[in-house]
Amino acid sequence: MSKMLTAYCMKTKEKDVPMQDAVITKTSRGGYMAQGHDGKGNKMTTMLGEAKALQAVKDGVAKKSW
Repeated sequence: MSKMLTAYCMKTKEKDVPMQDAVITKTSRGGYMAQGHDGKGNKMTTMLGEAKALQAVKDGVAKKSW
């Protein structure tokens, strides 16, 4: 399993774009959301399950904000 988080870029319509400087937040309903950018200035957001979110923080791929 790749340690890099990927997301869909709405601006360029590309799938599985690697996310840089990811920050994971908790939603009000208890879900997890990663926000970052693609390195070209385009912001990206993706929803994550708890296991994947906590694993990304553990691997050092993302920072947690809670």
